[in-house]
Amino acid sequence: MRVITYGTFDLFHEGHRRLLARAKELGTHLTVGVTTENFDDARGKLNVHQSLMERIRNVQDSGLADEVIIEEYEGQKIHDLQKYDIDVFAIGSDWLGAFDYLRDYCEVVYLDRTKGISSTELRAEKRAVVRIGVVGSGRIANRFAAEALFVSGIHVEGVYSRNPDNVRRYAERHQLAVQASSYSQLLANVDAVYIATPHETHYDYARQALSQGKHVLCEKPLTLQADQAAMLTKHATDRGLVLMEAIKTAFAPGFQRMIAVARSGSIGDIRSVDATFTKLEYGDLRELRGESGGSISELGSYPLLAIIKLLGTDYLDVSTYSTRDSESGVDVFSRIDLVYPHAIASARVGLGVKAEGDLVVGGTKGYLYVPAPWWKTEYFEARFEDQTQNKRYYYKFDGDGLRYEIAEFVSMITSGSTETFKLRPTESIAIARIIENARSRAISFG
Repeated sequence: MRVITYGTFDLFHEGHRRLLARAKELGTHLTVGVTTENFDDARGKLNVHQSLMERIRNVQDSGLADEVIIEEYEGQKIHDLQKYDIDVFAIGSDWLGAFDYLRDYCEVVYLDRTKGISSTELRAEKRAVVRIGVVGSGRIANRFAAEALFVSGIHVEGVYSRNPDNVRRYAERHQLAVQASSYSQLLANVDAVYIATPHETHYDYARQALSQGKHVLCEKPLTLQADQAAMLTKHATDRGLVLMEAIKTAFAPGFQRMIAVARSGSIGDIRSVDATFTKLEYGDLRELRGESGGSISELGSYPLLAIIKLLGTDYLDVSTYSTRDSESGVDVFSRIDLVYPHAIASARVGLGVKAEGDLVVGGTKGYLYVPAPWWKTEYFEARFEDQTQNKRYYYKFDGDGLRYEIAEFVSMITSGSTETFKLRPTESIAIARIIENARSRAISFG
């Protein structure tokens, strides 16, 4: 029986070795495909540390592969199965169902990737893999676990939620080793946490984690109060820990390039920024309930990110206009206007209402237009009165986009950096301050 498996095999650790060992047990000959840098980039794999030759050597040194091949392009697996007369295709169970199409060519087996691998074994490697725990078990938390598969150097170790049934289901779905019955138990088993709980809980969860020496990646908004965001930032800085707000747009390649083009002077001095983010559908009514509900707290971080990155944090005034839900009283559509010394910006957000979700950056020479959904920037245009000077820009936005923030978070931890230019702590504090101001001082209708 001839068996084949594939992977990046970056920072080769005990989990990789056990996967290869289990694959080898399925037959008499094991072929291992190692992905090239170009293929990893094409499929959205981020933060790969080692070269192709180093990763091939990782596999060879394990002594488990009878043959090592290189995977270079999408669709190669079908070709390889036939070329090498393969009987069994084996892959980690975190890809469950993704390769069922190969059953036309051979048997497909999904192997448990994480069961029985201890945290000590993962941390004992030459370059430690960051063990991260997920706090929360909702939609975005599930997306996080799926996106983390595309980032090298991170291992989702466990999950904690206030609902034990949700913990069990989440851990089983994502093959996690730790089903924490308390937050302290989760913290004891990880190096970092990803906080994906209701907005009003972010501060306490982040503070506890930082106090225990854990790095924190926290969903937006970081907090609903600026002073709490500032306290968390100081807490992290004093301890040399990473505290990063998970606004995925900030870390996307297309958005980063758009900011660079806008601030390079190619469209002149920026005089206006208009950003809109609305949505008709949401998973439950949480966004419309409680003290932390509403369009500003749910969506405001995105357009405010664009404004802050383009115009800075030194605004002169903020005014907000909101329409409110007749039953819950929370804002369902809001416009936040910011006045700067030489520019005016407007952020529009809405739940249960739909408007054109674009971003327009006006300058003294031209303007940038980013079509909906601009927060997943894949394409934008620089437009001028002389249309022959117009320019189009295209960039990748892989998956759900969370992989970009995860990669930056891991990179900061491994490099020992506590700040990234892509989203500075002062910018997160400024966004929290605007959100706090907008929610408390809005002129309301309806």
